Amino acid sequence: MDNGRTTNWVKKVSNPLQVGGIETAVLDNGAGKGTRIAWVNTGTGLRYKVVIDRGMDIADAQYNAHGLAWISHVGITAPTHRPYRGIEWLHAFGGGLLTTCGLDHIGGPEADGTGERGLHSQFSGLPAAIESIIQPDPANGQLDMRITGVVRQSQPLGTQLTLRRTISSRLGEAAIRVDDEVVNTGNVAAPHMLLYHMNLGWPLVDEDVDICWQGPWTSREGAGKAKIFKEGSSFKKGKPPLDDHAGSGEEAAFIDITADNDGICRCGIHNARLGIALAVEFEKSQLPWMTNWQHWGPGEYVVGLEPGTHPPIGQTQARREGSLIVLQPGERRRYGVMVKVHENPDDIAQFLRQTGNGR
Repeated sequence: MDNGRTTNWVKKVSNPLQVGGIETAVLDNGAGKGTRIAWVNTGTGLRYKVVIDRGMDIADAQYNAHGLAWISHVGITAPTHRPYRGIEWLHAFGGGLLTTCGLDHIGGPEADGTGERGLHSQFSGLPAAIESIIQPDPANGQLDMRITGVVRQSQPLGTQLTLRRTISSRLGEAAIRVDDEVVNTGNVAAPHMLLYHMNLGWPLVDEDVDICWQGPWTSREGAGKAKIFKEGSSFKKGKPPLDDHAGSGEEAAFIDITADNDGICRCGIHNARLGIALAVEFEKSQLPWMTNWQHWGPGEYVVGLEPGTHPPIGQTQARREGSLIVLQPGERRRYGVMVKVHENPDDIAQFLRQTGNGR
């Protein structure tokens, strides 16, 4: 916090909000009118918006003068209690740094003997009940801040899944921590799939940036159909806007992401021109897969890095493969995702080595 210039900055601050903290508000215009949000300022140049009424997902995120997240044409919309059918999820897909998919299904619309499920299911349209907001208190040595809420994905006389989410940061650190606990609060077994749909955009994402990850991968489109995710292609470099990605043009790779000796997986974006890298960290034991979505459409220019319990293959295929998670009544699972912004050249070099992009 002192940047090497002073060690008594606390005595120069009247209100912690001079440095950072959490401010809640309600949007008052457009499709998101009435939607509760919380702005979080880390005091480092990293500032981000938690959308309380949409699963406590994260919309805007900036580091100094640079936007990090892709925001769709839709932007923030008001929450809904009605399940999304077919591709209705897209009608409210605001993009943002984090859109949570699940909690029971990730992937395209499908129907089978167990029911009908829309694209990426219902979670991201549900509001949270706030349990607590803890502000930093530098005068008493408290630099941490966090917001905790509960989201219930509930079907009366059916499955009941509850997610308790804590989003935390610390004054002086350019990082965001998302800690989730998913509990089956019902009286019947509940299928469970979860994916953290992280959407990165310009200026962080640009031509020739490094898209950083390592591990065995397969193209979602399949052999012979992929234009980007094919052997010998430069799919780990940013592309210019592509006319054949206009509209629904896009590609994705499903990655069995490599973990380090401590079981930590890393992926991210390195923009050498801006001198920053955004790093995403998570535990392989919790989130064994990562999907890299690339959509280089003119005016819809986005790279998705998406840790998940599965690739977005849907409940039907996961059940057929034997990989579908089924939570028994009272059973719970915990997940954690860390986002860091690196500016120090040594930290960037270490991140590149950790993701197989360094020398």
